[in-house]
Amino acid sequence: MGDVLGWRCKFGVMGPSTNTVVQPDFDMMRPAGVTNHYSRIFTPNADAVSNETFRAGAELIGRNTLDAVRSVMTCLPDHLVMGMSAVTFFDGARGADRFVKEVEDVSGLKISVGSHACTAALNAYGGIKRIAVMSPYWPAMNIEVARYFGDMGFTVVRDTAFRCTSWTDIAAQTPARCVQGIKEIDGDDVDAIIQVGTNLSMVKLAAMAEQWLGKPVIAINTATYWHALRTRNITDKVTGCGSLLERF
Repeated sequence: MGDVLGWRCKFGVMGPSTNTVVQPDFDMMRPAGVTNHYSRIFTPNADAVSNETFRAGAELIGRNTLDAVRSVMTCLPDHLVMGMSAVTFFDGARGADRFVKEVEDVSGLKISVGSHACTAALNAYGGIKRIAVMSPYWPAMNIEVARYFGDMGFTVVRDTAFRCTSWTDIAAQTPARCVQGIKEIDGDDVDAIIQVGTNLSMVKLAAMAEQWLGKPVIAINTATYWHALRTRNITDKVTGCGSLLERF
């Protein structure tokens, strides 16, 4: 017997316990017959995140991820979705592959992660080589993001880091601040803009930004959920959340 509500697919979603954006974002993009089941990764809400401590905090989240995986597996999901992006960029492409393998070995399921989902999204558009990156992170983490995209064949032309001082502060960043960030990194030398950091609310704003910039603006939550849907051969087009979900 299939699940009455998740008759097409049940997603097990792992996200930090401090994250308040991933869950509503994913639910907003959810087609009929698909259900999202959120498993919280225990995350102390450090209130003094800095360039020196960001990676240590993100690595702690990474270490706690497998407990969240084991928890969500009890609802018998069909596919896993990682609702935290920083840990999927550590140590370039090899680090992302290592993280994916660890989760898939424990769960026996495939997982969609932000880093590889963004690569798949950029490749879906075709012809994109030069990108700009916006994050709520600190510069040390942006270096890891640029390293990953370099491994995948892209050039990060510019980046900006909002330097949020707590994990929950990321969700407090306003649309006006995000628009400012886009303006800081856009230019004629940029083929597409990528926003990383899953607790930064950017799905709707990125969709609007595409209209005035005339280029892809990819929110990581959009890319990750799109990747999960398409991996499960769910090809529904979702309107209002950007060209990625509307075209590909």
